[in-house]
Amino acid sequence: MSAETPVQSTGTFTRLRLRFRDWRGTRPFWAGLFTLLGGIPIAYFPYATLKLGHMSIAMATTAGAGSLIIGVLLVTLGLTMWFQSATRVFAGVATILLALVSLVISNIGGFLAGFLLALVGGALSLSWVPGEPPVEAAGEHDGADAPTGEAALDGTLHGPAVTPRFPAAPHGKGEDGGADGVRAAGGHRVG
Repeated sequence: MSAETPVQSTGTFTRLRLRFRDWRGTRPFWAGLFTLLGGIPIAYFPYATLKLGHMSIAMATTAGAGSLIIGVLLVTLGLTMWFQSATRVFAGVATILLALVSLVISNIGGFLAGFLLALVGGALSLSWVPGEPPVEAAGEHDGADAPTGEAALDGTLHGPAVTPRFPAAPHGKGEDGGADGVRAAGGHRVG
């Protein structure tokens, strides 16, 4: 392998992992994941049947249809957070409201597991903010700033840094120890 070998030698798994990481970074991924995971127990438990030997325990309630609707809506909102991140505020509020309603409708919100997951997912969706766009190269200028060296409307100066010029020596004593002040440009004391 030489120094001129292109970087294409990375494996397929590494490329897919990096693409997934880039995709995940541009949307409220964890909010959508928690919301999806919260919808599953809320929709599942009312229809589950637990078997203990020959005895079966059914968790089904009259609100089973409501639980199914809430669970499906939470899964849909989780997918919405992933694929339509512009609607993250609506999806977050709707997720929190559905999680609260699931406490009453769906076996205490899927035995609190679905409720807590959906609540955390909704809160993460509300708090997620898109990242800053990548910084442009130093030589590029998009025209948003004031022209070089001119003051903007807010009074800040944009452009190259200007270093202030100070006298050769501080007031009070010259470089030669004299008490009368600053040296002139030629090196003689100004009297």
